[in-house]
Amino acid sequence: MINLIPRLFEVTNGEVLVNGVNVKEVTLENLHNQIGYVPQKGSLLSGTIETNLKYGNEKAKEEFLHKCAEVAQATEFIESKEEKYQAPISQGAKNVSGGQKQRLSIARALVKNAPIYIFDDSFSALDFKTDRKLRAALKEHIANATLLIVAQRVSTIMNAEQIIVLEEGKIVGKGTHQELLKNCPTYYEIASTQLSEEELKNGTE
Repeated sequence: MINLIPRLFEVTNGEVLVNGVNVKEVTLENLHNQIGYVPQKGSLLSGTIETNLKYGNEKAKEEFLHKCAEVAQATEFIESKEEKYQAPISQGAKNVSGGQKQRLSIARALVKNAPIYIFDDSFSALDFKTDRKLRAALKEHIANATLLIVAQRVSTIMNAEQIIVLEEGKIVGKGTHQELLKNCPTYYEIASTQLSEEELKNGTE
């Protein structure tokens, strides 16, 4: 469903609008320039950390690269490498872990400095602590951008302005975390397996 926005799949019924314009009425280049996209499985190119981060914005300055890496919680492992941002990324990125690859993919999307960001289950490879710190940093860094997140963890999206609950390809709930706990049995069932009783109680008050 999320892949309809950047036209990785084409709409067969209805339409997708970005800023009120049908995505089919603009060029792919124009559309993709508006979107910072992080797929479910982060993919990196062979080269260096810096060349990967600059992939969507070759003119990005060093200071901005470092800021985006910091927001993506990638600074610590980058700085631990002898070559820092010039550290090599091997073919298939086999010399970085899944979590490191995902953080670099997120940093690369942020370097694009786009008005729209799509995170397609991009936080699942991160531990809960990193996930929480990254979301807090994102909230501050891209406060004026539109943020679309696909997630399986309730904690990742519970503070979203609007949550859409899908079950077998159909929308079964739409609203805030608090509203869905009260009105959407599917969402409550998912939340009850991931959150403590106290968190559930606080969410419905």
